[in-house]
Amino acid sequence: MSAGVAGNRFVSVGYSLLFFGFLFAPLVIMTVTAFNSSSFPRILPWECFTTDWFGVLVRDRRLMEGLMTSAIIGVCVVAISVPVGLAGAIALSEVGPRVRAVLYTVLLVPILIPGVVLGISTIVFWGNLGRSAGAGYDTFFFNGKFLTIAGHVTFIAAYAMLIFSARLQRFDPTLTEAALDLGATPGQAFRKVMLPFLRPAIASAGFLTLLASFENYNTTVFTILAGSTFTTALASKVRYGIDPSLSALAVIIIALTLIGAITSEAFTRRREAVLNGRARSGLYANPLVRSAVHPATVGVLLIAVASSAVWQGSQHDSGTCRETMLQEKRANQERFLQEQQRRLREAAPSRAPTPSTAPPAVGTNPSPFGGAFSSGSLAPSPAAPPRPGNPSP
Repeated sequence: MSAGVAGNRFVSVGYSLLFFGFLFAPLVIMTVTAFNSSSFPRILPWECFTTDWFGVLVRDRRLMEGLMTSAIIGVCVVAISVPVGLAGAIALSEVGPRVRAVLYTVLLVPILIPGVVLGISTIVFWGNLGRSAGAGYDTFFFNGKFLTIAGHVTFIAAYAMLIFSARLQRFDPTLTEAALDLGATPGQAFRKVMLPFLRPAIASAGFLTLLASFENYNTTVFTILAGSTFTTALASKVRYGIDPSLSALAVIIIALTLIGAITSEAFTRRREAVLNGRARSGLYANPLVRSAVHPATVGVLLIAVASSAVWQGSQHDSGTCRETMLQEKRANQERFLQEQQRRLREAAPSRAPTPSTAPPAVGTNPSPFGGAFSSGSLAPSPAAPPRPGNPSP
């Protein structure tokens, strides 16, 4: 039994290591390659520690313009998708079972449609609508940002609806009825009873819709037309060749994700402590500890650490190391060329033509074409002397 337990434990540990290695090894590799001075993302051979690739990323004009475009589109998609999803979730909770099934199917169909189809159908629909209205190509009917927002909302609003529907299943409708019985208007009952209950779902839906819009590619590549978002610009950059600036982008995304995750965990633990009555007891009784674990303090500390790391990295100069590596590469290349020349000189006598391998003389070419392709075959022949009795003109 002990051998079996040990074997199972070994298999579990091995599987866990493989699983987490599969998940995090690419992140570790990209993080390391972001600080290697090699022009191609690689870990080995290591050249110089540098932070120049972050500057290359920031100076990439197309990526920065695409980032700004994606931010504008994402904010607009959130502003439209969250209310639409909330309205759909409330409608699902208020109608009967048969109508609910039909409405639920209609609202979820856009999620099941491929993004390519959504993108093409969006530009075809709005293009035909604009031409029917006599609008020019400078109107919003043919604007890439507007078309991208419209295409994203068609399916991202369904994500928000699912989040609100899951939250509304825990809502007690008698609370709204009680507010109405006490003289509140439907609007007041919604704002003062239902909306506070839906506040966590609103935050989750907003964050999810922003990410879904920001990272979408299949629909955006058609609807953005001649413009570009951050995702499409990044895809074009990868298509034409990659450099460690993409690894620098991955490092920035990882850092922002860690800051957000740690701050969110601190907020969750503080809320649990408040709900359980432990906010001022035990370890939290110490004011310093209570202030140190506050989500705002944790977030500020993490941002300060990240800002310090950015400043320290901007002060690092890898020019001397790069120059040394360049000189070493030139020396290695020179030695390689000299070695090749030496080998060629040594092999030259053995490749000299022998009498048996000398090229045949003109006129003795054994070719079946009679030497038509031999050298000098196209040279003009000397003029023949005139024959007697046939004077030349």
